[in-house]
Amino acid sequence: MSQSETSMPPILDVKGLGKQVRGPSGTLTILDRVDLHLDAGQTLAVVGPSGSGKSTLLGLLAGLDLPTSGSIALGGVALGGLDEDARARLRGEWVGFVFQSFQLLASLTALENVMLPLEMAGRRNPRDDALQVLQRVGLQERVHHYPSQLSGGEQQRVAIARAFAPRPRLLLADEPTGNLDRATGRRIADLLFGLNRERGTTLVLVTHDEHLAARCATRRHLEGGRFVEAGGPGAEASSATDAA
Repeated sequence: MSQSETSMPPILDVKGLGKQVRGPSGTLTILDRVDLHLDAGQTLAVVGPSGSGKSTLLGLLAGLDLPTSGSIALGGVALGGLDEDARARLRGEWVGFVFQSFQLLASLTALENVMLPLEMAGRRNPRDDALQVLQRVGLQERVHHYPSQLSGGEQQRVAIARAFAPRPRLLLADEPTGNLDRATGRRIADLLFGLNRERGTTLVLVTHDEHLAARCATRRHLEGGRFVEAGGPGAEASSATDAA
């Protein structure tokens, strides 16, 4: 391994991450002292009960929101030192998203949905790149169909193609199989991990699907806003409570 390879910064370096919001009863701690370190190509499943802070964590990792405390570095760049426009530019270059609800634009065809982030990034041949990735996900015959003309599994494949088309270094997926039947969910998981291997994309999944989580190299259990040992005494490990 060369010196340049050993000195490459991690894709994600999170230290002491905390997020608090004001509520009717006082301050609510959503995330509390979360640490995370991921290198290129690694796969992580974040599991835990509803309301444990999983989706909030994804939003913070992408720079969609700012933490109350702690730090996040994406590829060695500290998000806390960037303004909103700079975070958006970095997100466009580094991060892809796959959502449970697909988040496709109903007025655009499958091809146009996948082209959109490429056009926004100023790519030279967005149509060719979008067609290539749609073929990779097996939708070459459906490129001119609108979301309403596609099944749930096909819509999710379009969403995955859109996320991978700009070749992000980090892909964040929030319950990517949550709205799909078991067989379709398995096909979507195969696609996610296949593209992860092909492109070396770091993959972070938030999921309740135990089979999907088991396919990740690393699994972290989030409970009460803190990472705890799976099956451990979450109430004791977590101090994320409402403060009067």
